[in-house]
Amino acid sequence: VLGVAEPMTNGIGGDLFAIYWDAKTGKLYGLNASGWAPSALTIDHLKAKGITEMPQSGIDSVTVPGVVDGWTKLHDRFGKLPWRDLFQPAILYAQNGYPVPEIIHDYWKGAQDEMMKTHESRRVFLPGDKVPETGQVFRNPDVAQALTLIANEGESAFYKGAIAQAILKTSEAFGGTMTADDLAKYSAEWVEPISTTYRDWTVYELPP
Repeated sequence: VLGVAEPMTNGIGGDLFAIYWDAKTGKLYGLNASGWAPSALTIDHLKAKGITEMPQSGIDSVTVPGVVDGWTKLHDRFGKLPWRDLFQPAILYAQNGYPVPEIIHDYWKGAQDEMMKTHESRRVFLPGDKVPETGQVFRNPDVAQALTLIANEGESAFYKGAIAQAILKTSEAFGGTMTADDLAKYSAEWVEPISTTYRDWTVYELPP
């Protein structure tokens, strides 16, 4: 639901990091579901475009989204509810809308000029070429459709199916390097959390 209601923070196009404590076994699990860069996004590719440092925005900053595979691995190991059921509240709010909160409106406002640059971001996030007002009901039926595909078909819909095709089409349109292989071969990693002791507390984090 947060991925729907806070579209500028995270969602199915983002990364996932998780630390999970299993009380039954007394074991702590770490999952790194950050996406890798497209295989063709080489230093030479960037130099050929006159880029001298790693871009922080634009198509060459886009990595393979890790969230959906991260959800899948967490659900396979620890999940109790049926996979499809997990998506229903988010689908509901994406389809029917939700009133935009004040702080989210402010984030939206700050990104308005950037979103005006491309047709798709204008179409989706700036209805009538305007940032939704605080309290205005915002709907995102395209995300509802994508979440429905993932709910019904699993992660293959995202990494190999219709959503993957849409990602590749968009990447190509913007001169990106993402390939079907980059998406299809993606796999999040189970990792051993690192720790330190601070004032008698053991503090854990995922490794670099």
